[in-house]
Order: sequence, then structure tokens, then C-alpha cells
Amino acid sequence: MCDLPSEPLQYTAIDMQHRQLNRTIAIATGLLMCAVYVLYTFHACLLSGLHRSLRQVSGLATNPSPHTNVRVLHQSPSAQPAAGGTTLAPTTQLPHVRILGSLVRIVPLTVEDGATAGKRPPAAPLRLVSPAATNTTDGSPKYRFLRQQGLRPSRHLPDALIIGVKKSGTRALLEFVRLHPDVRAAGCEVHFFDRHYAKGLAWYRHHMPPTIEGQITMEKTPSYFITREAPRRVRHMNPATRLLVVVRDPVTRAISDYTQARSKKRDMKRFEELAFTNGSAGGVVDTSWGPVRIGVYARYLERWLEHFPPAQLLFVSGERLIADPAVEIGRVQDFLGLKRVVNEKHFYFNSTKGFPCLLKSEERSSPHCLGKTKGRNHPHIDGAAIDRLREFYRPFNQKFYHLTGINFGWP
Repeated sequence: MCDLPSEPLQYTAIDMQHRQLNRTIAIATGLLMCAVYVLYTFHACLLSGLHRSLRQVSGLATNPSPHTNVRVLHQSPSAQPAAGGTTLAPTTQLPHVRILGSLVRIVPLTVEDGATAGKRPPAAPLRLVSPAATNTTDGSPKYRFLRQQGLRPSRHLPDALIIGVKKSGTRALLEFVRLHPDVRAAGCEVHFFDRHYAKGLAWYRHHMPPTIEGQITMEKTPSYFITREAPRRVRHMNPATRLLVVVRDPVTRAISDYTQARSKKRDMKRFEELAFTNGSAGGVVDTSWGPVRIGVYARYLERWLEHFPPAQLLFVSGERLIADPAVEIGRVQDFLGLKRVVNEKHFYFNSTKGFPCLLKSEERSSPHCLGKTKGRNHPHIDGAAIDRLREFYRPFNQKFYHLTGINFGWP
């Protein structure tokens, strides 16, 4: 039997090598196509999201929605503060867009580089930042909407403080000014500069509400006004902090202070017994008693003026805040550099309480008043005691008028 030729075996091995090479090429080509497809899809999604965000921001710049509370603002370099510390309203301009990696920043067409360090101006450029940049817990619909648009609110130290005076209308002022969409305020008194200063500024910042660029952060603690260390501590936090002081007739304020304390302690002595050393109007005014001592406004104001210029303090009349809240809130908005949004349409007068109430607020859309403790009826005070206190306060009031440049017209 003859041997078979070896050539067919050689051809079979070569065919197997070709088939394996073709299989390897096919697999490599498939993997390469998959990689190209993944990269294409990723870039397409990224560019689509970027385009959508920029289109929304451009829409806000040209036709802002009244429900978003987002403004693209630019302070003109020629805008100067007006008399009394007020700032002219900023002008809206179409922003310039810079793309830096994962950060998209909307900046004004011109930028002022001379801003004071540590000071956030009332109107600043709008920024879109990565979701990992901040961590907030505000669950309000407004801030859920902002997060959906890529806008991440963050917490800041206060730009403005309501520092006093107790029982003069500080709560009313805070609630009224919070009607403005560009104001966010801590809901309760934080007492950082008088009780919790040792906990540090990081602790204080944590107690502030989340805000976006262009919004003002505020906090109210009336006891700051009479705390000796508070002016120095506030200046250390930010020397550009704006300070609001609500004042009223010191005699009426003392009676209101006493009324609040008496509502918590029914067995308190009569007002006359506490206000005078011998327990009657014929005695010496007891300045060691808190409700009387707080009314010497000039004494405390001098401390604040050692650390802050008068232009950074706004004095709000507690009487006018009740009689005509829109006028006083207009002054406050000017002082804070805000557009006058809150006006007489936001208020109505409750004749039963004798106090202005709100037609709507950020938390409630229905008309409501500030609370049961506001507008509380005062007890009867002997007329001779009131006259004696007015005589006591008169020289201190005159000094206060001189320091503030305002005659409040108290009796």
C-alpha cells in the first residue's frame, strides 16, 4: 500500500490558523466597536445635558420664571451705594459661559476684581456646580427644583444680622423681610455670639439655611445688642456684616418684656414693685432689672459703633413697623441692596390683635398672623410709674437720637 501525500495535512493546519486569526480579528473588532459606542453614548449624553442646562440658564437670564427664585445678576461697576448705606438695584445681563471640566460656571460679561475679601455681595453671578460640591437637607419644593436643574444650594455665614432689641418687633421684621425671594434666614434664634461662640464658625454655618448665589443669609438674636463681646465677635466673623436694630419706646418695651415674663410665671410681682427700688413710682428707678436696663439703648449702641461704621447699621422703628410695615420693609430692602419686592400687598391689619399680619409667606400661602404671643395685651400700669420712667429715659433717648441721627419721637 502506497503512503498518502503530506500536502493536504499542511493545508489543513494553515486553514485552522487562518480561521483562528479571523476569529481573533472579529472579536477585537467587536470589542473596539463596543468601546467606540460607549464613548459616543457618554459624550452624547454629556453634551445633551450641558446644552439643556445652558439653554435653561439662558432662559432664566432673558425671561426668568417667577417660581424659580433664580436670577442671573451683575452689579454694574458704576453702581455706587446710595445715601444711608443702600445699594442700587443690580442690572440683569446675558452671562458669559465658561466650561471647565465637570464645572459649568455662568459669569457676568465684566467682573470686578476689587471685591472685599470675605464679603458676599447681595447680587453675584449664578453658578452651576457638581452635585458633590454641597450637601444640604432643605427639602422645600423650590430647592428640589434647583437641585434638579443642577443648582446646588450651600450654607454660608450671615450677610446680615438682626441684633435687637428684644420686644421691639424683631420677629415681625424677620418674618416680613423673609417674604423676599432673595432672603433666607435661620428660623430660630441661634445665640451664637452670646452663648455658643466657643463652638466655632463651622457650627454657626451649619445652623444657617442653604442659599444660592445672589441670596442673602440672615439670622436674628435680639440679645446680641446688649452682649458686651458681640460687636467684636461679629466683626471678627465679617467686618462687612450689615446690622439691623429694631427699637421702640423704651417704656412700652419694658412693659412688653414684663408681660412676656409674667405669662410664664404667674406669681411675679407687680411691674411697679420691680421697676423701682422701694416698690412704688415714688422711688428710684431700678436699672439692675433687665426690662429697665435694656431700654438704655445709647449705652449699648456706643459699643457697636466702636467696631462698625454707622452706614452698616439700620435702625427700624418698632412703632412704624406696626403702623406701616411696607414703608419700613422698603427701607430694609434698600439697606440690604435688594429690589423692592415686598410691599403693601403682602400685609393686612388684624384689628383684633392690633398688629399687621401676612397675606402669604414662604411657608404658607394663606393669610396668617405671626403667633398667639404677638400683640399680647399689657397689664394695667400705674400712670405715675409710666411718667417716672419716661422722665428717666428722656436724656438717654436724646443721646440715642444723636448717635443714630433719627428722632423717633418717643414721649
